[in-house]
Amino acid sequence: MSNLAPADERRDRRDTNALFSANPLKLGLFGPNCDRGCAMTLSDDVPLLTWEYTKKIAQLADEAGFEALVPVARWKQIGDNGFNGRNFDTYTWAAGLAAVTERITLVTTAHVQASHPAVAAKQVATIDHISGGRTCLNIVNGWFEPEFKMLGASFLPHDQRYRYTSEWFELLERFWLEQDEFDFRGEFFTVEGGYSQPKPIQLPRPAIMNAGGSKTGRDFVARYADSGYALLAGYDLASTRALVEERRAEAAAYGRDVDTWTTAYVIQRDTPEEAEAYRQRVFVDEVDESAGQAAAHYLGLNSSAMAPDQWEEFKLHLRAGYGGYPLVGTAEQIAESLIGLSQAGVTGVSLSFVDFVSGLERFVAEVIPLLENAGVREPVTALSAVS
Repeated sequence: MSNLAPADERRDRRDTNALFSANPLKLGLFGPNCDRGCAMTLSDDVPLLTWEYTKKIAQLADEAGFEALVPVARWKQIGDNGFNGRNFDTYTWAAGLAAVTERITLVTTAHVQASHPAVAAKQVATIDHISGGRTCLNIVNGWFEPEFKMLGASFLPHDQRYRYTSEWFELLERFWLEQDEFDFRGEFFTVEGGYSQPKPIQLPRPAIMNAGGSKTGRDFVARYADSGYALLAGYDLASTRALVEERRAEAAAYGRDVDTWTTAYVIQRDTPEEAEAYRQRVFVDEVDESAGQAAAHYLGLNSSAMAPDQWEEFKLHLRAGYGGYPLVGTAEQIAESLIGLSQAGVTGVSLSFVDFVSGLERFVAEVIPLLENAGVREPVTALSAVS
């Protein structure tokens, strides 16, 4: 009996995966699987993470035509106040949401040292079947050293971590693509009789994300990823456009075309003054200073790398949205910023909110129509649904 999937089961991922939609500007949500999401605050405005809460977020985004749900893979809290300490595992979270959504892509975020490539290949393939070809794997090296210690893994030097990640991904692809058993012996892994069935739905393989920002990390994105996350640390369109062009050139050197995504946090109010006052209250007056300091420390960020005013600005963005691009103001101002990012070459933006549900509802009602009028988003009814 053949181990091949039925001919009508596997499909071109451009027909199943919303990451390849025709929208010039794609939208995602970032961190909705974690308590407090991306908001390092002690404010009571942040709802407690529950399954019903995260399911509602997913279904609202799905109905609004968002392309992706992008989780944060966390194993321990950051700081002393529980930030991200309660969280849903990204694989089972994605599998559960795949069953209650119709079109949106369910991203799983994989710490490569937390699982064997054979296990990750099987988990992603399973989610791909549950979702009908709507999964994506976000591959991360990890940066929060206490998690490595908890898992009994060595916190490898930077370039060695990327050698590990490259070998991990090579094995992952072989489990996805090869029909016959295979052997493998590398620097970090030895496999005898490698085998995995069923294969994923998506052809040629599920989509891959990576957020490498160093020279080595960007090379990994250019070689292997379909979408690369970039931190727009300049927080202006000129530096964004230059960065996107650099990344395009890096991918083109390997004969590839890689989409550039970024993250952004949204504070939307009726006036600019109200939005700024809210950011001040939640991320300055009620900030979780412990989480911010711990994140900066383990990310290797400090004031010596920036001018004092730049450092203070970055700390605010780190606490408000893991360093994401600030979308703070009225619906018109937020739409204008997103249109600008699109014109600068950014393919997609994953958004975070203090309260994902109320924030998303307001964003969909007031910002999405402006993006549609500008031609960077198509109405949901004009998009083909994933079957």
